[in-house]
Amino acid sequence: MRTTVGIIGAGPAGLLLARLLHNAGIDSVVLESRDRAYVEQRQRAGILEQGTVDVLREAGAAERMDREGLPHDGIELRFDRRRHRVDFPALTGGRSVMVYAQTEVCKDLIALQLAEGGPLLFEAEALAVEGAETESPSVRFRHEGREDVLDCDYVVACDGSWGVGRKAVPADVSQVFERTYPFGWLGILADVVPSHDELVYSRHDRGFALLSMRSPSVTRAYLQVPDGTNADDWSDEEIWDELDRRLETADGWKLERGAITSKSVTPMRSYVHEPMRHGRLFLAGDAAHIVPPTGAKGLNLAVGDVVTFARALTHRHKTGSTERLDAYSQTCLRRVWQAERFSYAMTTMLHRAPDATPFDDRIQRAHLDRITASPAAGTDLAEGYTGFPLD
Repeated sequence: MRTTVGIIGAGPAGLLLARLLHNAGIDSVVLESRDRAYVEQRQRAGILEQGTVDVLREAGAAERMDREGLPHDGIELRFDRRRHRVDFPALTGGRSVMVYAQTEVCKDLIALQLAEGGPLLFEAEALAVEGAETESPSVRFRHEGREDVLDCDYVVACDGSWGVGRKAVPADVSQVFERTYPFGWLGILADVVPSHDELVYSRHDRGFALLSMRSPSVTRAYLQVPDGTNADDWSDEEIWDELDRRLETADGWKLERGAITSKSVTPMRSYVHEPMRHGRLFLAGDAAHIVPPTGAKGLNLAVGDVVTFARALTHRHKTGSTERLDAYSQTCLRRVWQAERFSYAMTTMLHRAPDATPFDDRIQRAHLDRITASPAAGTDLAEGYTGFPLD
């Protein structure tokens, strides 16, 4: 099998890249180790930055998002039982975000790829990337019980932090920067109308809480819990009680409760692998970087990576110049590190560390007071949340 771009992974990054390349007249093949049902059901991100929304629209993949997604013009910060709304459009010149789950993005892009695009092979496990330093790299993979080889001009690894893509970058050229946090998120989905029409981020002495949503009838919520927590150790009633405590306000706001349909614990980690390119192998998304979910950056960073690659390869095909492909890693990393900075700042401002001192608590409150009192500080948060430029 031969193609111009071999894409490993059919998450939103790999699928969007295939769509962007198809629209540019460049062929690709997507290899995904899981079956279609798994890809369309795995719960991940739910916040799309302004730039991500714009790209999906330009790619012709936004019809259902525009019909069913929930545009959000701000978030609410809570601390000391106080409430403060951050107005995104007022602070950013009109930018906002969209609540539309990753599962739905994948469904939309899969349908388009199968109807209009190149091959999308499910249950095709990538085994190795070979010849990355040559002009003809390849991906060895297993599909339908036999091994095969996909010969390419370029390979883009969108296969996550444990995939074969990053493993193909030699250790002697790799640099890793990471931080592991001593807490995680206990996340739930519940069949109940969301208790607020925008996301609520709450700093509390008992730990962080986030009130979110997946649709007008489904609530998504999170609690900060110690690292290593088992979700099954929390009863539904205990979860709602703790959310009530951490989200409480002085004005009598009420948390609506309902049937919890799923719960799980997400670890918190910051990670960057440099470089994001080795020869004709390009890393994208979690294969190159991970952020704690506090800043809603994971999916959006992956989109930025594949947009950068698609634009660079299109430029190569139109002009013959490899300048933009050669600059892929540096271009992406500028945005990645800004997103890492923003996610780290949001995480440390809102979560209470196990060894936190009274000094640490006062610093967190001072940071939140600054955002509520200063338009400049509020603008910095709003610009970071709605997304850094894709160029």
